[in-house]
Amino acid sequence: MSEFEPNKTVGKKIDLQHAKYVARKAGYLDLIKELQATRGRIELGGGLEKQKREHSRGKMLPRERIAALVDADSVFQEIGTFVGEGMYEEEGGCPAGGTVMGTGHINGRLCVIVANDATVKAGAWFPITAKKNLRAQEIALENHLPIIYLVDSAGVFLPMQDEIFPDKEHFGRIFRNNAILSSKGIPQIAAVMGSCVAGGAYLPIMSDEALIVDGTGSIYLAGPFLVKAAIGETVDSETLGGAATHSEISGVTDYQLPDDATCLKTIRDLVGRMSTQPKAAFDRAQAVLPAFDASELLGIMPVTGSEPYDMYDVLGRIIDADSWTEYKAGYGKTLLTGYARIDGWSVGIVANQRELVKARAGVKAGTDELQAGGVIYSDSADKAARFIMNCNQKRIPLVFIQDVSGFMVGSRAEQGGIIKDGAKMVNAVSNSVVPKFTIIVGNSYGAGNYAMCGKAYDPRMICAWPTARIAVMGGAQAAKTLLQIQKAKFKRSDEVLSKEAENELLAEITARYESQTTPYYAASRLWVDEIIEPTETRSWISRGLEIANHNAEIIPFNPGVIQT
Repeated sequence: MSEFEPNKTVGKKIDLQHAKYVARKAGYLDLIKELQATRGRIELGGGLEKQKREHSRGKMLPRERIAALVDADSVFQEIGTFVGEGMYEEEGGCPAGGTVMGTGHINGRLCVIVANDATVKAGAWFPITAKKNLRAQEIALENHLPIIYLVDSAGVFLPMQDEIFPDKEHFGRIFRNNAILSSKGIPQIAAVMGSCVAGGAYLPIMSDEALIVDGTGSIYLAGPFLVKAAIGETVDSETLGGAATHSEISGVTDYQLPDDATCLKTIRDLVGRMSTQPKAAFDRAQAVLPAFDASELLGIMPVTGSEPYDMYDVLGRIIDADSWTEYKAGYGKTLLTGYARIDGWSVGIVANQRELVKARAGVKAGTDELQAGGVIYSDSADKAARFIMNCNQKRIPLVFIQDVSGFMVGSRAEQGGIIKDGAKMVNAVSNSVVPKFTIIVGNSYGAGNYAMCGKAYDPRMICAWPTARIAVMGGAQAAKTLLQIQKAKFKRSDEVLSKEAENELLAEITARYESQTTPYYAASRLWVDEIIEPTETRSWISRGLEIANHNAEIIPFNPGVIQT
């Protein structure tokens, strides 16, 4: 390499026998074992007995239906696996939100697929089920992807109807989105492969085409029992809303199929006839493997949120080898900004640096001091804002890799204008028009979550590693703050806490707070789309970019007012 040629290598070779590496890898393997076990339990849905019952009725399970639907050489990338985890325990739980959702290729065409799981409360819709289905439609809308619904649901879970029925982001929004998708020319195909009851009956009929399976599929606004109660009519399910009724009499459905397998083959045929749509044409070169093995991420990444590590080493195991061009490398060093390729795709990367770095002399935060890893300083925020605007100008998608403690605090930072510089970065992220993708690898605290494109800032996809922690602040700081509030309450009541009682209260508060910062807590509520293993990061970003490339719409970038 000549002295004038930029150094595009990022990261360094790791001593795989080093005690710290070995310990970190052992700890991370434990986290992955927990992740895989949890995923396996969730995939059982309502349990083996209910799965057997579905099979006895001649029905396939949701993941079996999806496997038969997607191309043999395509990976179905499931989204929202952990939705509902730990929620609704009094109601018996709601594994995966009672719905399997994700993206896969059907006859070569990338589609969003949503399949109800009838083993979970007969496919009933819990509040989180509606949120997950809305997320599926959001992905289809913003990326102009066809969406396939495999319907098998008993409708709204009535004991919680007040939390799912009337609000803007509740059940009715599904049908509104059906109409919006149709108006934008985004194909929707619905297959009724089981129950399709009450308000849910509108979903397949508001799709472009509707299929129904003979003997198991049924559609009606009110079932036989409700019809009897409402108008006194006695009618069986098949006569009321079976496949023959809606295919031969009402004309509600377009295709009547004898079984699940034939129904899925027909969907494949219909998708295969769709025209090819214009693409966004984001730049993609020949993919190159990373310079270092992705499996080494497990020994690089600490399992606690307090130990430092070098983000360059992480990037060197995700991006294509020799594709790194760093932007403002010597400035604002607690944020890394640069151009790279991931699986050939051109991207701009904004990543937190957890190593302690020496501050550039004369920066607003102070001179010649060590800047804390994971903290965003004024110079870092200023650099990132400018880089984000550059990527928008060049139509380069953005990838945010989060391990952020927040913005720098204290009198020196405030006097240096940290709020203004932070606002500048938040503004750039908010108004960004290129696709954004976020990977939370460690801490995601406070306004740092916002500035680094948290869920509120519309990333096309947001994933978390098992080491992710998402909260307004770190557990230790939050627990101490909450303890002081509790102590103040006791003091106003003229009560005095013993040291032992204080320690017990602190432990209780810490445990409760920490449980709410885990990636599982976040994923169960769809604050993140999926928890992924570090080695899957590259494939997730690549699929996300492939998805985003389907929307050819060009929106002008206007950052509004940004203070300088």
